[in-house]
Order: sequence, then structure tokens, then C-alpha cells
Amino acid sequence: MSSRAGDKAVDPWSQLIATESDEQQQQETAIVYRRKPPQNETLPTTKRASSIRKNNRVSLAPGKRISWNRSLFTRGRTSIAVAVCDNYVPGKEKPTRKNRPPLARAKGVGVPPQNYEKERAYFQEVDAFELLEESPSPQNKTWVMGTKQCVLPSHISTVLNKWLQNRSRGPSASLSKILETPQLTGDSVGVLDFSSQKKCSSSFIGSSSANRIEEIETTAEDLGFAIRNLSLSSQDSGLDERWDPLLDLLKVCGQSSPSAFSDVLSQYCDLQSIAKVGEGTYGEVFIAGGTVCKVVPFDGDSLVNGEVQKKAEELLEEVMLSLTLNDLRGNDTHIRNVCPTFIQTLSLRVCDGVYDDAMIRAWEEWDKKHFSENDHPTEFAEKQRFVVFVQEHGGRDLESFVLLNFNEARSLLVQVTGALAVAEAAFEFEHRDLHWGNILLSRKGSETLDFILDGKKMHVKTYGLVASIIDFTLSRINTGESILFLDLSLDPALFEGPKGDIQSETYRKMKQVTEDCWEGSFPKTNVLWLQYLVDILLQKKDYDRTSRDERELRSFKKRLNGYKSAKESVVDSFFSDLIVVSDA
Repeated sequence: MSSRAGDKAVDPWSQLIATESDEQQQQETAIVYRRKPPQNETLPTTKRASSIRKNNRVSLAPGKRISWNRSLFTRGRTSIAVAVCDNYVPGKEKPTRKNRPPLARAKGVGVPPQNYEKERAYFQEVDAFELLEESPSPQNKTWVMGTKQCVLPSHISTVLNKWLQNRSRGPSASLSKILETPQLTGDSVGVLDFSSQKKCSSSFIGSSSANRIEEIETTAEDLGFAIRNLSLSSQDSGLDERWDPLLDLLKVCGQSSPSAFSDVLSQYCDLQSIAKVGEGTYGEVFIAGGTVCKVVPFDGDSLVNGEVQKKAEELLEEVMLSLTLNDLRGNDTHIRNVCPTFIQTLSLRVCDGVYDDAMIRAWEEWDKKHFSENDHPTEFAEKQRFVVFVQEHGGRDLESFVLLNFNEARSLLVQVTGALAVAEAAFEFEHRDLHWGNILLSRKGSETLDFILDGKKMHVKTYGLVASIIDFTLSRINTGESILFLDLSLDPALFEGPKGDIQSETYRKMKQVTEDCWEGSFPKTNVLWLQYLVDILLQKKDYDRTSRDERELRSFKKRLNGYKSAKESVVDSFFSDLIVVSDA
């Protein structure tokens, strides 16, 4: 291509490149828009909304349609939905870099770095607390919370004793399970503060700050040894690590050493007249003259009917509980609360050795008639130990006893309710296992029985029927010096009975009431067993009754829902014509 004269020479390649650059710049400029809201549209005027509108931009290609969705608002933010054609590829915006705010500068002096000591101290405190929760017992160390070494109140002694006697049974009987505290492992033990004495809610008391946790050395080689050295009473009286529950059991029974069966039973009858009349998982029941002897093995290594044998500590508690209930028959120290319904314990003896020949003969005769589910007594070791409860003869159990009429059914209920009410008032007593095998009945011709409840004498009409309550294995009682109870949370199978079964449902209701905390006082459990007895009288027992009688029983059971204790239940209108109250 030629050029005019006088014009500067033009490079055609430069012209071509310049032209393409101009076209590309025009194209890029044409496809980038800033989306602004219509002028006539009202938008939020808050600073927060203005900031959002300023920063929220949408890059669009020409010809693309936009739809605004104003129905969605979250804390002042406007949600925008953009609907575009299928092949839309948004243009890429160059990321804008936000400048950091300038650092404050003092004149001529450099600003010191920010101080994070408060934050550091806070997180150290949190970390220390989490470390304590996750690993409460570092090797060869013991945690002491606060400045006061704790003292366990008297009611904890029973719990610790139960743990000590159950240690050999395995992990299910751990101290952490019984006391509901973090489990302690290794060769160390947590020293606990029970100053709050909250029922079944023991925990480490003290500051969670690492600065307030003092570490002390311990030389205890065994957890049980350390527990025995803890103070178990508010008087700082420690439990001697050499404490032998067998010696205490012998002392309570008035013995210096175990006796032979023949020496004990011969005091009540001719040995050849002994007869077995019942059995349970943990023992056998024999008739010896006019008394009933319950024989319970303990402290042996072998299983009894598939179960681990009871320990001396457990038998000691049951012995103490039986003797405490004996006081309700009336003496100089218990005159405000008296009742004759709890079975009287006449004597207690510790025996060792094999069953007497007369006892084996009685056992085998029972087996022929009733097909015993228990192991043959000859399977016991030669040095096996037993406790013999010698009690009065209370008659036949409710399961096998034949009630005659509705009046006898009411007599049964009023005597049991009155006895539970008196025991509640005197000792915070709860039976916790009052099924129809643990109520004995007899006809002794007595038309009335005398009870005293909180100083008020009650003359109870019996219609010739006398009831006796037995078996306090699962019971809970406050003797004034200690709380005796059995931690049923260690026996989950107790609450796994058949659905719909009256007795099994009652156990589960007890667990709900106590929240699986069996040390505390929950007199509502007595009410649950009264409802159980009403169900038994309605569903399991045959006697002369009318439809009106059944309606009265159902109404009584319904009213029991509103009572919190047997003491409240005994004043129900169902018993109004059976109880006459007067001053003692």
C-alpha cells in the first residue's frame, strides 16, 4: 500500500494490533455491569443493609435475565436469586484486596504488642479442668481439691462398705458406679469433698483452676487400702484397714466364733422334726419347732444357685436392719411409733461347716415334692459359713394363703399400710420388695391390733387375720447412725422382667421414682407396692367379693397415685371404718 507524500510512514502490523486491542476493550467493557436497584424501590436504610448493598455485586452477561426474590430475609440481609440462561459463564472479577487498618502509632514511640495474658490464663484454666475430668488420677499422684481434706459423712460408710465387699465381682461394682464419681484407676485414689452431702450426687468440689489444684504424693499400693483409710464419719473416725466384717457380725450375733448347725437348731426342736418349707436364691427356710430358720450362705468362693455369694458386710446390714425393726414392737426408746407387723427376729447365729444330716433329709424331701431349683447343700465346701435368722412363725405367704372375703382383703391392706407408715415415721423405712411371697398371713383369732403413729394410737380391725412382713434384703432404713440400703443399680437384671408382669413393672416404677439413686429416701416406693397389692387382690386372688367391692379397690388404687408415702395413704377413706384413732 502506498502513502501520500508528506505523511509519516505507518506500520500496518501496529495498526492491526491497535485495532484488535480497541475491539477487545470495547467488548470487555460491554459485558460488565454494576447492578443497581431501581430508583423507585424502597430498600432498608440501616447501615448494615447499606453495607450489604455496597458489597453484593452480580456480574452479568448481556441479554441475561435477573429475578429478585425479596421474600427471604435473614437478620436484615436481602437474599437474591439469579436465574440465567443455560450456557451462561459469569465473567471473572479480579479479587479486590482490602487494605488493613493502619496501626496506631504514638509520637516517636513504638506501640507495644497487645497483651493476651487474660486470655491465656482463661484457656489454661479450661485446659486444666478438662484434664482433671479426663484424667483424674495421674500416676503416683492424688488430687486434693481446695484446702480442706474431705471427710465422708456417716451415710457414705454403707456405700463404701458395699463397694469393698463387691470389688471381687468385677467392673460393675466399681467405686465410680456406686458413688457416681469419675472412675479412679491405677495406684491412686481421689480424695473427695462431700461437704454438700447431696444424695447420690457426689462430685469433686473445689475450684477448677489449675492454680488451685495441689498434687500430693501417695504410697498406697491398692485402691481398697486407700478407701479404708478415708474418714467415714463426720467425727473424723477413720475406717481401720484391718476392719473385719466377720468379727462385727459375730459380735452382733453374740458369738466369739461360728457354731455348728446342730448346736443352734437343737435349742428350738428335736433335729429329726426339722422340715424345709421354702427356698430362695440365696437361702433355704426350715421349720424348727415353733420358729422359722432362714439359712443364708456367705463369703464362699463357689456360686450359690448360679449367683455370687453374699459377703459378710451385706449380711451384717441385713442383721442390723432386722434388729432395728424389732424395736418397733415397743420399748423405752420407741414409744411414738409402734407396730407388730414386721416379723420378729428371735435370734441370730453364724454357723460354719456342712448341713446337718437332718437338714439334708428335710431338703431332699422338699425336693421330691416341689422339685427344688436350688443346688444340693452337699455341694457347699466344708468350711462354708452361714447366717441363721431365727424368726417367729408368721404363717403362709399371700401367694398360697386362701382369703375368704373382702373384709380379709381390706384387713391385709390396712395392716400393711399401717406398718409401712409407722416404719416410715420411725426410720424412713422402705421395703422395696413387698411382693406376695414376702407377706405372711395367719388366723390367730385377734380382732384388733394396736399401732402407734407419731404418738397417736390406732386400733386396727383385723377380722381375725394377722399379717407379717418379711425379707428385708432390698430394704432401705435410717437407723439414726447410718443408712442401710442395697444399691439396686448394680443389679440391672432386676428391672428386665416380663413386660406387663405386675411385680416386674413395680421394680421399673421404683427405678423411675428413685432415678436409680437407692441411698436416698423415697417413701413413694412404699405406695407403689401398695398399688401392687391391690392389683394382686383384683387379678390373682379368688375370694368372696362383689362388683362394688372391686370398684372400691380400683378407686383406692387410683387415689394412691396422689399419695407420696404410706403415711399419707393410711388416712384414706378406704380404711375409715377399720381404724379408730386415739391419744397414746
